[in-house]
Amino acid sequence: MWNRPRFDLKVRLTLRVAAISAACFAAISAYFLVSADSAAHARIDGIAAIVAKTLELQQGKIQWVASPRSDFPNLDPVSAHVMTPGLCLGFRSPSGDMLQRFCSGAPAPASPPPHAFAAFYRSLFDPGREAARPVIVRGTKLGETVVSVDPAVQTAEAWHEAGRLMIALAIALPLLCGLIYAALARALRPTRMIGNGLERIAAGDLTTRLPPFDLAELSAIRDVFNHLAESLDTALAERNELTRKLIALQDEERRHLARELHDEFGQSLAAIRALAASARQTAAQDCPGLLGECDSIARTATGMMETLRGALFRLRPPDVDELGLVASLEGLVSGWNGRSRGQTRFDIRFDGAFESVPASVGANLYRIVQEALTNAAKHAGATKVSLHLTMSESQIALAVEDDGRPNEAAVKSGMGLLGMRERVAALCGRLSFETGPDGSALRVFIPLAAADRQALEHAA
Repeated sequence: MWNRPRFDLKVRLTLRVAAISAACFAAISAYFLVSADSAAHARIDGIAAIVAKTLELQQGKIQWVASPRSDFPNLDPVSAHVMTPGLCLGFRSPSGDMLQRFCSGAPAPASPPPHAFAAFYRSLFDPGREAARPVIVRGTKLGETVVSVDPAVQTAEAWHEAGRLMIALAIALPLLCGLIYAALARALRPTRMIGNGLERIAAGDLTTRLPPFDLAELSAIRDVFNHLAESLDTALAERNELTRKLIALQDEERRHLARELHDEFGQSLAAIRALAASARQTAAQDCPGLLGECDSIARTATGMMETLRGALFRLRPPDVDELGLVASLEGLVSGWNGRSRGQTRFDIRFDGAFESVPASVGANLYRIVQEALTNAAKHAGATKVSLHLTMSESQIALAVEDDGRPNEAAVKSGMGLLGMRERVAALCGRLSFETGPDGSALRVFIPLAAADRQALEHAA
């Protein structure tokens, strides 16, 4: 896909209006130039006709008087009335010889036209073109009058006519662009509010709403935006409620499984240990060679009992409501330190008073910490894991940092990050997980307002 440059809407619209305005000014200037050229040619055509008529009258008078002295053609009488700066009058015989010619001087213009304009004008309009009219007396063509204007004079006149318009364009176009840009900036000011609202929605603030706007188009966007925000807020609330129920159902299923394992599997292991002890006493009296097998059965049963205790502890953690969040987490960290046998060091630190944390929130925090420690110890191969739990007036913050290198596939397996995200989402919180060459960091932020609301819902 092509990467096209992005322009501000106000700039783009202003440039388009400026281009249209410049095209309109150019069309008007062209109209003025064409009109000026047509007027100039009409004037010299009229002068040529007047001079031809005057010479015909002169020749007719000479023939009527039958004067032997003839001063035909005499352009002096007519030149005194029609001569203008840069104008040339002449009479050309039928053979093509110029018998008489008068030209008036052209003063230097106060503001000569630019060379570019002069070349452009001459290439389009041919300002030095002659106007010729035949002089006919009694059906005989005596010659023709020739009238022309100095090209420099005609070009200067055209520049004088069009130059004023171009000066007006040079002044009006920037002013027009500035006014249009200011008007667009004022009209499109609500788009900045719309952009800020979208950013807040993207950041998770679904309470964002846009105010009414004056423009109908922006009001339609505002209605759709507010409806979308309300729909997302409702959908997120329903999702959080469903997640909370699923997590509660999952915890209840774990407690049920823990009871089943404790009651059935635990009693069976206890019975095996008792039978192994009884068999050992009998073997000590009747068959000493079976003592080793009895001791092996007892050790195996003891190992299975330890494994079962660990599984039961993970399936059914201590009652956070009775022990408190701090004591439960300290016990969890102590258990990991004991099981790791020095291979991984677990540290925990608390800032704030956690006595008022609701039990449901504390249980979710406990599960999140439990899964984070499991990921750090088993999947990341960390040698040091640090936990920091902070409680402020507005939120509860949890940070779990380690120096391991996590395996993403292993971290995401089972509950993993997905399960932690679901628990955090049920508490209307935020979770971030970052990895780097020096280890990984898990950060969780839970707003206290959402925690209190979930506690009320849980109590209800």
